Amino acid sequence: MASERVVRVSKYLSQHLRHRPDRIGLTLDEGGWVDVSVLLAACAAAGFPVTRAELEHVVAVNDKQRFGFDESGTRIRANQGHTVPIDLGLADVAPPSVLYHGTYEQAVPSIRDGGLSPMARHDVHLSADIETARRVGARRGRPVILTVDAARMSAAGHAFRRSANGVWLTATVPPDFITFPSTASRPGARPVRPRRCVRRPRGT
Repeated sequence: MASERVVRVSKYLSQHLRHRPDRIGLTLDEGGWVDVSVLLAACAAAGFPVTRAELEHVVAVNDKQRFGFDESGTRIRANQGHTVPIDLGLADVAPPSVLYHGTYEQAVPSIRDGGLSPMARHDVHLSADIETARRVGARRGRPVILTVDAARMSAAGHAFRRSANGVWLTATVPPDFITFPSTASRPGARPVRPRRCVRRPRGT
């Protein structure tokens, strides 16, 4: 299966298993699941046919493990990132001492003011390692890696859950629990422009 096809199928599944199942006539159950046979039929009817073999390949090789089958292999769902109302049924678990969030430079001032919020999604997504956070932040520009004091948040009563593909989820992250890199922009700060060196002609 060509890499371009993998990307196209993955994006198509994300759109309809996370955000707009109704667009192709799907109805997700309360846990976000849908029968594989129903999904494949809906894709074909919408003009984007996907075979069972292609579906299994995309689930297996997706770099972020965005999708998963149930134990019977007859149902599929997105592992996290939904904007439609579903309940993943994840139990609260103790987080590692620190977690990371990848964002981009322009978003930093608002995060300093209000912290991290889920926006259209159900939860704030956090990463257990810096490199994953960096890849997430790089999607929209120069990445900025924020460090979240998850242990202190947990002690203060904030609940954490971990999705099947290893993404840490929490309802919100107040700014007091976030450490910003020293290079991240501050409110009202102006970018420092390098000075231009002007060579003066030597005297004769």
